[in-house]
Amino acid sequence: MRQGPGRGAVIGVLSGLLVTLAAVELAILECFLLPLRIGSVAAPLSIPAAVLGNLALPALAYRLTGSRAAALLPVLVWFAVVVTASVPRPEGDVIVTGTVQGMAFLILGAIAGAISVGRVMALRPTDRPSGSDSGDG
Repeated sequence: MRQGPGRGAVIGVLSGLLVTLAAVELAILECFLLPLRIGSVAAPLSIPAAVLGNLALPALAYRLTGSRAAALLPVLVWFAVVVTASVPRPEGDVIVTGTVQGMAFLILGAIAGAISVGRVMALRPTDRPSGSDSGDG
C-alpha cells in the first residue's frame, strides 16, 4: 500500500535536521581543535575539516531533501557557531582567535561553504538527485 506524501516530507525534514546537527557538531569540534599542536608545531586539522565539511554537508542536505534552502542551513549554522566562538566572552575567553590559523579557518571554511551552496543553487530543478525520491514505501 502506498503511503501519502506526508511521509516523504517528514523524512526530508528529519534528514535536513540531522545534516544541520552534524554541521553544528563539526563546527564545535573544529573550533576546539584549532589550537592543536603536536609538540611545538601547529597542526591545523580544523582548516581541512572545515573545507571538506562545508563542501560535503550542503550537497548531502540537498541530496537527502531535494531542497535548496536545506542545502544552505549547514553552512549558516557552521558560520553562526564559528563566529560565536570568535567573539570574546565576558570572562575574556576566545576560542577562535585572530591568528593566521584562525583567520584561515574562518575564511577558507566560508569560501568552501559558498562554493558548495553555489553549486547547489546552480542546479536546474530537473537535476534533482534520483536517490532523493521517496518512492513507494
